[in-house]
Amino acid sequence: MTSLLPLSGIRVVERASGVAASQAGRLMRLMGAEVIMTEPPAGSPLRREPPLLPGGGSALFTFLSVGKRSVICEPPDDASFDALLEGADILIDDTPRAERAALGMEPERIARNYPDLVFLSVLPFGAFGPKADWKAEELNLIHAGGEGYLLPNGLSADLYPDRPPLKIAGHFAQMQGGVAAALAGLSALWTNRGQFVDASVQDANVAVGAFAVQRFGDGSVEHRSTRSFKFGGVIECRDGYVELLTLETRQWQGLLELMGADDWASDPELSDEVGRSARGKEINAFIRNWAKDWLVEDLVAAAQEKGVPMARYNEPRHILTGKHELARAIFHEVETESGPVKVQSLPFRFEPDSLPVGASVAAPGADQSLIAGRTANRATA
Repeated sequence: MTSLLPLSGIRVVERASGVAASQAGRLMRLMGAEVIMTEPPAGSPLRREPPLLPGGGSALFTFLSVGKRSVICEPPDDASFDALLEGADILIDDTPRAERAALGMEPERIARNYPDLVFLSVLPFGAFGPKADWKAEELNLIHAGGEGYLLPNGLSADLYPDRPPLKIAGHFAQMQGGVAAALAGLSALWTNRGQFVDASVQDANVAVGAFAVQRFGDGSVEHRSTRSFKFGGVIECRDGYVELLTLETRQWQGLLELMGADDWASDPELSDEVGRSARGKEINAFIRNWAKDWLVEDLVAAAQEKGVPMARYNEPRHILTGKHELARAIFHEVETESGPVKVQSLPFRFEPDSLPVGASVAAPGADQSLIAGRTANRATA
């Protein structure tokens, strides 16, 4: 493990009441940036967001904030907040646009006083346009991005055709917004000049549904009952489910070799993608009949030997105990008020080992000395 992380030396001030902005800060923190949360006197509202750990702390806040520093600082307390900005490289803020001026958070003032600072604005529908002042919760955002309308699909839609659209568990839309915001903010930082970066959670989620947008351009409106690849998807085995996706000819050929499909697969109509797509239901019937007697772990291992893209369809118990997850050391132990819990590291790596998560979650105002020292310096300047 290298002692110098990718963002070592970068300072980020995070003013976040929502998941997306906090997720952007989390990603930067795990890459080595010093991230300072500025919280109101009552603490961040995310500290009270369920689900709660046995000791009462928020599991969500633990995930988003481990390793960050905390100060109690609420604009327009300019003497302290502005002191933090003086040494910062990035400001992450999700204050509603209509409230920014009263708090001294308007982009014009920030740009004037801190011309080298990247102001990363993270709002549900962005900071410009007809929806800029709209508020939103996770349910609104997952549907505003189009993904909610398309769920459930595949095997779930086959099994439960009358179910209404579903929300993905957790904070999927806002997490996607946070990822897009972090990448946008870092891209701006690498230009070596201060600027305002407008991140929209809705836009980030529209990008997730790129296939739906592409097909809409072709004149096809996707629906959850028809949205799926023509064959493959979620396949039932003897002790669980796998996910199968064959996009390339070599993957299709590997699947046939794995199945030993020398009879029905010899049909000339199945030799190209168009023919296979037209007979997807028939192919799926063969695949499902063949897979039902396999154990998940055995089938996945055999498929990967043949170059067939297949993975176990995880149940919750697999997240912390799966062989793949353990081998990659995806989860790191963190101390909380409830005792040690495992928290996921970054979903990508820079070296063979995953980056450390951090030791603990800071109590509200645990790093108040950061403000005291900087404010004193400003007063004597």
